[in-house]
Amino acid sequence: MLWAVTTTSQPHVDPPGQPAAGDSATLQGAGRGETPGAAPLRRSGDAAHAEPRRSSWAPGRVNLIGDHTDYNEGTALPMAVDLGVLMHLYPDPETSILSITSDAQSAPAEIDLTALDIGENLSRVTPFWARYIAAVCTVMGGVRSGGTLEITSTLPAGAGLSSSAALEVATALAFGYEGDPMTLALLTQRAEHVATGVPCGIMDQLTVAAATPGNGLLIDFHTMSLAHVPIPTSVDVVVIHSGERRSLAAGHYAERRAECEAAAVSIGPLGLASRLDLPALADPVLRRRARHVITECERVRDYARALSSGDLIGAGQLMFESHRSLAEDFEVSTPALDAMVEVLRDTPGVRGARLTGAGFGGCAVALADHGARIGEAAERYRQIYTPSTRSAAWSASLAGRYWIVEPSAGAQLIS
Repeated sequence: MLWAVTTTSQPHVDPPGQPAAGDSATLQGAGRGETPGAAPLRRSGDAAHAEPRRSSWAPGRVNLIGDHTDYNEGTALPMAVDLGVLMHLYPDPETSILSITSDAQSAPAEIDLTALDIGENLSRVTPFWARYIAAVCTVMGGVRSGGTLEITSTLPAGAGLSSSAALEVATALAFGYEGDPMTLALLTQRAEHVATGVPCGIMDQLTVAAATPGNGLLIDFHTMSLAHVPIPTSVDVVVIHSGERRSLAAGHYAERRAECEAAAVSIGPLGLASRLDLPALADPVLRRRARHVITECERVRDYARALSSGDLIGAGQLMFESHRSLAEDFEVSTPALDAMVEVLRDTPGVRGARLTGAGFGGCAVALADHGARIGEAAERYRQIYTPSTRSAAWSASLAGRYWIVEPSAGAQLIS
């Protein structure tokens, strides 16, 4: 069954002075964590009434705790959300041209599937967002038949909610991937490396592929084992945009990964190290990077136990500690994200908050009681925070927008 989207396509923005609990990402026909979708899109012209040959859905993800741990053989606890990417593929074996439209993009794209390789030809694919689709087709191999691909998305790009991973996983399913979630995650992780050159870890793709309804996903990146941790129904998970669009392609992510690798030369994989290993690192920068990863992995395990036992005060405190570590030891926060977390800390009913994703902009995530005045917090943030310098990454219209999200199922082929 295809579910009808009713409220998730636009985030919530409270009018000034009008507090509200937020824009719940609730879908008609979808209960807590069920897979959303949409009625089949219709093409124009002769195919106006044709049904898509293959339709796929892939959610975004929010990381509750555990950032920059995946590529260090550590642990993390993300969850899939009920915002995501829906694809309808109309294959045409008579052409190698894939024509793509997306409601999230201003212009369509075309890809010649017979002209792709991992290298210069792929780097010439424009616009940039289409490169993710081209990269998946390339790493899958054997994708030569074109057609029409129609995409709808309820995920804000550049927010740290894994819109690129959702796009990659949905593409693989639409083009016929059949296999287990782990292999799907590895394939689409490779596609992200090829598309962007960013050496991302596997957390995003694995969460998008393997999540289950109502649960967070506790991932051990050393053993690659997964455990499903119920998210208490007594709280909301809220994602709030700082107004800074996030980009990892500027080199900061690769720099942090290189620093972790340098520290690991002395003390081994950081996710397996302990605080007792830190004095072996003479370089103060490498010591701070390692301290973040080591203590973050401790926090992830404690957070899972806190959620499982219903200790929301303890879980919230761990989120605040995680943000401080990301800001001070790993240096991936920004003044905007710091201001957002402090506003949330002072908001009644908010149990904890932290930046989510790799940092360098994007969103914060909060654990909050039902009815917490998130709208008032968002308005207060907009009033107190103004960036010292304006840049293309700043969007006043995004600042303070928020989503109440549900722990949802992983990606699926839905027809």
